[in-house]
Amino acid sequence: MTPLMITLLVIAGIAILIAIGYMNHVVENNKVEKIRTKVELNDRLRRCGELTETFPGQFMTPGLKLLLTRLELNVCQRLLNLEKTSATTKARISELSALVAQGESIPVNNPPAPILTEAKAKDVRFLLEALHGQITRAAHDGFLPPNEAKQWIREVRHILVLLHIEFFNNLGQQSLQQNQPGQARLAFERGVQYLRKQQDPQIYAEQLQYLEKLLARANAQVMDKIAPVEGEENQLTAGLKDAETDADWKKKVIYD
Repeated sequence: MTPLMITLLVIAGIAILIAIGYMNHVVENNKVEKIRTKVELNDRLRRCGELTETFPGQFMTPGLKLLLTRLELNVCQRLLNLEKTSATTKARISELSALVAQGESIPVNNPPAPILTEAKAKDVRFLLEALHGQITRAAHDGFLPPNEAKQWIREVRHILVLLHIEFFNNLGQQSLQQNQPGQARLAFERGVQYLRKQQDPQIYAEQLQYLEKLLARANAQVMDKIAPVEGEENQLTAGLKDAETDADWKKKVIYD
């Protein structure tokens, strides 16, 4: 065997080793990417399910329910591409497909969840943030057309405003029932200021007028509380009368 042939064999051996190493690297990367994608899709599936099940009924419309069902169906179909034999995923796809086929007639069974505390308001706000994230990701993946995604982003912002309106209204009404007009006035005032700061406050003109009336009512009750009751002599008015009597006596002594 000539030196040239030995050299060629060595070069060929090195090339084969490099090719094997590269192929192993590609295979390993594909495995890692598949695992990462599976974890991500399962997380999105969990978030979609949470939104569908826990979103307050007063904010859930048939259109929104249909959107969430479509998003979940898309995720399930992508998962099935990774797990082609998953009976659970196939069954879920059949259920979701049947719901999507109903269009705007899709059943909405979410019970109303009154926003009575700041903690509850924060919980719903987190749901809205999660919904915003699902919409933007679906648009990024090409599942939602840009125009439809923008429309739903506007709807999310609208629901956020409705959330604040309900929260400030409920907070103020609770305070009125508990005979705390000062706290009620603060809640209604926050609601009025929030609506006035909206980019298009005219959309919420009716709600703004309603909160303004409640604010005026609470303010009137506050003024009634701090005003002296007619015919009632408190410690301050009694002290003022004593001071006036004492001053009159001193004047009489001086001028007499």
